[in-house]
Amino acid sequence: MKFMMTWRIHEDQRQEALKGFSEMTKEQDAADYGDKIKLIGRWHDLAGFTGFAVFETDDPHAIAHWALNWNQILDAHVIPVFDDDETRQIGKERN
Repeated sequence: MKFMMTWRIHEDQRQEALKGFSEMTKEQDAADYGDKIKLIGRWHDLAGFTGFAVFETDDPHAIAHWALNWNQILDAHVIPVFDDDETRQIGKERN
């Protein structure tokens, strides 16, 4: 299932968050979200210190663990999302 995580970095943690993330290697980043999550993409608003990621997983525990890795410096929200084909299928099922 696909999910979207949005976040806002705490105002007093902005520089620490940017420094910590920028020093991570791709391998460290992958270890941070774990092998049960397939990251589809992630985008950052550096002016507003917000962002979002789209990823796939069937394990809600993996989502919680990933979010908790960062909860001291940001607030995260996760919602399920659907692509066009999935949305069309859901619409057809409701008719």
